[in-house]
Amino acid sequence: MEAKLKKKDILLTGIFKENAIFKMALGLCPALAVSSSFESALGMGIMVIVVLVITNVIISALRNLIPNDVRIPAYIVIIATAVTALKMFVDAFAPALATSLGIFIPLITVNCIVLGRAEAFASKNKVIDSFFDGLGSAIGFTLALVLISLVREIFGKGSLTLGALLPLGFETTLQIFPSKYALAMLVQPVGSFLVIGLILAGMTAYENNKTYRMRLKGAKK
Repeated sequence: MEAKLKKKDILLTGIFKENAIFKMALGLCPALAVSSSFESALGMGIMVIVVLVITNVIISALRNLIPNDVRIPAYIVIIATAVTALKMFVDAFAPALATSLGIFIPLITVNCIVLGRAEAFASKNKVIDSFFDGLGSAIGFTLALVLISLVREIFGKGSLTLGALLPLGFETTLQIFPSKYALAMLVQPVGSFLVIGLILAGMTAYENNKTYRMRLKGAKK
């Protein structure tokens, strides 16, 4: 399966057409758990980008050397090594983020997005294509995670905090509207289900409306 693929198409497919959360319903565990704040969601997204790109490239480069019978254990060892190194880096330079995300950093090792791209794409395609596949899939996951977190934090608290978890060199809270009007439920666990459900409903309604308009336009012709 080494047919020539356009790098742009590979990248955009992971971001939009096969978005891990909104299209494939993958990676929902971290999406539900860490999306209560913008910074934790962005931090998780950045880590998934780093891990997915690195592991996709390594697995693609070694794809002809890894015996088929042990490919999944081999992928897990490669992913676990990358995650361990990344966790040590985060512990050293962003301890607040590491504390906030907790167990969800090492759980990147078994994230179905990372392992899924290794098995479905990196193990069958060239290094450059695998790089763009990992980058696109991870960016798509990050954008979805950030969108969910922005809705939850802004409408759940009425504000947006920056610099509390990420090492930005400053800490500030942007008050969007009075907190007394905020829906505190959105920053609770149930809020993640509600927000993801509403976003998915909106996307489905948009796509159905678009399909209907296209069919109506075709019928008029």
